[in-house]
Amino acid sequence: MLETYKLEWLLAALLLVLCIGPLPAAGEEGEESLENLRQLLAATYIRIPNEWSETATGVRTRLKTEESVLALTLDACGSHSGKGYDVGLIDFLEKERVPATLFINARWIDANPEAFQRLAANPLFEIANHGLLHKPASVTGRSAYGINGTRNVAELVDEIEQSARKVAALTGTRTRYYRSGTAYYDEIAVELSNHLGHEVIGYSILGDAGATFSKDQVRSALLNARPGDIALLHMNHPRGGTADGVMSAIPELRKRGFRFVKLSEYELH
Repeated sequence: MLETYKLEWLLAALLLVLCIGPLPAAGEEGEESLENLRQLLAATYIRIPNEWSETATGVRTRLKTEESVLALTLDACGSHSGKGYDVGLIDFLEKERVPATLFINARWIDANPEAFQRLAANPLFEIANHGLLHKPASVTGRSAYGINGTRNVAELVDEIEQSARKVAALTGTRTRYYRSGTAYYDEIAVELSNHLGHEVIGYSILGDAGATFSKDQVRSALLNARPGDIALLHMNHPRGGTADGVMSAIPELRKRGFRFVKLSEYELH
């Protein structure tokens, strides 16, 4: 079964190259090539999905290691209630030299262009893809937490690819990791994300529950960390308890022997 899947993926990848050539470099992607990509993947992914969850097949939730490391992943969603960012949290991470992977939504980039450029230029952080419009990743329009998902393959391609191209145009580097709005997926959406060169990242620690946790709840969640955990937190809700909880937990985690890493430092599973 695994070999059949690999063969199907390789054939699809070959078809992609034959039909539209390799994906253009940053700054070279045109609407025409994007439309070709939509049409090709719509013809490739025509199955009906069976799964709908945060842990759909293929979602990566942990680092593949037994070392005492923890990956902090911070979402910037770009919603009306969270267009800015938590300066205190970012300043603390920079001062304490705590690396993190930042999942940035395209709307947040548009609302915070100078902040984005500053964060992207800091080697302490790596920029990841949080979508174009912060939608759940569906090929049939399923919703999560009252947010409508992408309605079809073409819309999901736009959700991932347009955001990836925006980041590449601004930074010269294409994103490697994708997390959808709400972190919900069907299994076909995960396959399609992989096809577009993105590993899909879930979590093993719910760090702040969409920035609704108090300081003590955030601290408690992080202090339950196991080696190789990926923590899901938010960086665009400064009124929440995320920053204070993180700042309280990190010194204690260090005392316990933990160190903090970016996703790219380890294989994922």
